[in-house]
Amino acid sequence: MHIFRYLTCAAIAAATLAGCATVRQQDLDAWAGVPVEALDTHPLFLTIPMYRAQTESGIETRNYVNSKEVEQCFTRIGARRGDSKYLSHSAFTTCSENRLVCNNLFYIQGGKVIRYAPTGDCYTDDSVRPQIGYLSPKAAGG
Repeated sequence: MHIFRYLTCAAIAAATLAGCATVRQQDLDAWAGVPVEALDTHPLFLTIPMYRAQTESGIETRNYVNSKEVEQCFTRIGARRGDSKYLSHSAFTTCSENRLVCNNLFYIQGGKVIRYAPTGDCYTDDSVRPQIGYLSPKAAGG
């Protein structure tokens, strides 16, 4: 019974910590006005599958899809002593699998990023910002 409680507490703690990750507005704003070449050469986005589309108004959309399969299993183990001749035991395991997906949507017009809008199970940090040579006018203080 103690193992089951421990696993349950560990799963709750992991879910709570995952809920702490957020999308930071300053990371989104850092892309405004940045040349599209920054996306083409960004070390993170180079490693993620990208899907491209064009709207009727001429805005290019790029979706860099970052996803991961997550599996969680819980086991409950029990033992019971009958009379002095036998010991009964049982184990029950249940698992679930989920796919976490973040769609990193970039809107591009005139060769520049006009908006970055991550949707889904996303978080941002400094690793998603444009590299030093491609700072946005806003991030560069202009």
